Amino acid sequence: VQLQASGGGLVQAGDSLRLSCATSTSARTFVNSIMGWFRQAPGKEREFVGAISRMGGSTRYADSVKGRFTISRDNAKNTVYLQMNSLKPEDAAVYYCAASLAGFMDTRGSVYDYWGQGTLVTVSS
Repeated sequence: VQLQASGGGLVQAGDSLRLSCATSTSARTFVNSIMGWFRQAPGKEREFVGAISRMGGSTRYADSVKGRFTISRDNAKNTVYLQMNSLKPEDAAVYYCAASLAGFMDTRGSVYDYWGQGTLVTVSS
């Protein structure tokens, strides 16, 4: 399974950005995967951003992004999205998408089986 994250860039505080994560897996595998987003800022540990259930009916977010970020998925396109609104300088990081076959929206990166290469988000103040 290969994951390709894209959509990162340089934005100003308060702006919005949408990240995409396309997968090369079969449609069946994608539908069976919990999809998560993580991020890692320079000098910091990787942290959970959010996750979405298999059919997209449930989501889970880190407190730091709740109310500003929205995860969605299009199972017909094998793609998951991260809509980021009201961006803050502290949101700047490399964002990674990940897939888990475990069946639940875990915040621990170790649970996820496959990872994308990351896309850089820079937020200027």
